[in-house]
Parts: sequence; structure tokens; C-alpha cells
Amino acid sequence: MKKLLLTLSLFTACAVHAADTKIIFIAGRPSHGPLAHEHRAGCLLLQKSLGGVKGVVTEVHTNGWVNDEKVFEGAAAVVVYSDGGGGHPFLNGDKLQKIGALMQKGVGLGAIHYAVEPTTAKGNAEFRDWIGGCFETHWSVNPHWDGDFKTLPKHPVTSGVKPFKTNDEWYFHMRFRDGMKDVLPILSAVAPESTMKRGDGSHSGNPAVREAVKNGTPQHVMWVATRSGGGRGFGFTGGHNHLGWGNNDQRKLVLNAILWIAKAPVPASGVESSVTQEDLMANLDPKNAPKPKVQPAKKDEPKK
Repeated sequence: MKKLLLTLSLFTACAVHAADTKIIFIAGRPSHGPLAHEHRAGCLLLQKSLGGVKGVVTEVHTNGWVNDEKVFEGAAAVVVYSDGGGGHPFLNGDKLQKIGALMQKGVGLGAIHYAVEPTTAKGNAEFRDWIGGCFETHWSVNPHWDGDFKTLPKHPVTSGVKPFKTNDEWYFHMRFRDGMKDVLPILSAVAPESTMKRGDGSHSGNPAVREAVKNGTPQHVMWVATRSGGGRGFGFTGGHNHLGWGNNDQRKLVLNAILWIAKAPVPASGVESSVTQEDLMANLDPKNAPKPKVQPAKKDEPKK
């Protein structure tokens, strides 16, 4: 009898474990200055915030890839928060093909901040297919500005999220699928004229984006998308400023999106979590803090 009960217990435990929704976070290497592009700290913070969601298990892998590719087995979603462009971890070696194989299986994909930018020559077409859109050089721009998100569409990702306003490096004028096919903008705002103060360049401006800003065209800085094979994706262009994760609505929006791409139920009021100042300052990359400016000594004072 005891042997039977033990067998049943093990079977139940395995069944519960098999039903868990597995989410893999891939954090990029250290980048930028203190409290900017904190990929590792950001992923760990999001992981902790998902800790109270029943049936969801998460893993955070650092330095741009997983420790062992076997961890992708059974994964429902992959979230990448890293640098982009030529330094995007998915463009290294054959990793784009490996991610593509996961996409073919219906695995969800979320890209945060710079990770929404592959290169035009490599990754652009794939990212538009996988998550609905991407940053394209000489078309998209990356200024810092106050994103004032006054309205939100009705979608599971926006559950429990209220309109909010934050300053960040909100990329915009993204390159989306033709006709926005199966792409839904989640965060949109009118970019101020100050975003066009830089000259034209690969990331700073071009005639098309200048015309769009001049006309007051709403710019989409977060979106969700579905794929023909049943997979889901999202792009979130904020996340340069690490302290932005302290904004409850921004954080909830991204947490909801992570569950959604993993096809896990999103709570009616969204993912509830709380973040303290201690949480925000935990797990930061070792970066050199800016040195304070030293005032020149007066003539009658010795130099320090």
C-alpha cells in the first residue's frame, strides 16, 4: 500500500511539474553606465515579480545566451533583454537559426529595449515575423523623451494597467509587418518635436520620421503580435532606465506580456507585484560610477 501511495505521489508531482509554464530569460552582457541597460538586474527583477504566479517557472541566463541549450526543451517563451545591432546575442553564430527552430514550435518571444534591434541585413525579417516589428537603422530613432501613454487598448496584456508617463529612451518609428498584419500596438504616444533635435543618422533621424513627428502621428513603442503557427511575440522599446521598473504600470504591462506570449493565463487585474528601492538596486552590473567634478582651487588655497 505504501509503495502504491509513493508511486501515486511521484506521478502527481511529475504531472504538476509537467504542467508548469517555463519561461527563459536571456540577459545580455554588461553595457552602458550605472542604472542603464541593466540587463541582468532587470531580468532578475522581472523574474522575482513573477514569483507569485502559480504554475510558472522561470530561469535567468546571463551573458547573452543560456548555460545549456537543453534548457530550451519544454520552454513556453523566451525573453531577451540585451544590446542589439551587430552586438545582438541572437546574431552570433547560428543562434538566429536556433531561435527560429523554437519559433517553429510555437515558443513565444519577447524583446526588451535594445534587443528589439537586429541588423537590417541579418535578423530584420525574422524579428518582424517573430515579434511583429523591430528597430531598423535609418528608419527608426532612439531619443530620450517623456512617453505619455494616455490610453491603452483592451487586451490581456493591458489587464490592470492604468495610463502612465515615464521618461526613457523610447525607440519609435519601428519597422512593422506590412499592413500591421496581426500586430496590435499596446503603448502609443505622440513624440515631441524635441526628439528630432539631432541630425540625420542611423539612429537619430531621417526624412520619414521627421515628417511623422511633424504631423503628430502616434508612435508605437510597445506591441504584441501573433504568428501563423500559433506563436506569440512582443516588443517593448523602453527599459534603458533601470529605475523605470519601479513604475508599477510599466512593470505590470511587461509582466502581463511575458505571461501572454507563454500562453499562460493573465490575471484579470494583471500580475501583482511590488518593488522596493532595495530590489531596484540589487544585482546591478559592476560599473564605474561617474566621478564628481572637482572645483578648481582658489589662488589662496592649496590644491587638493
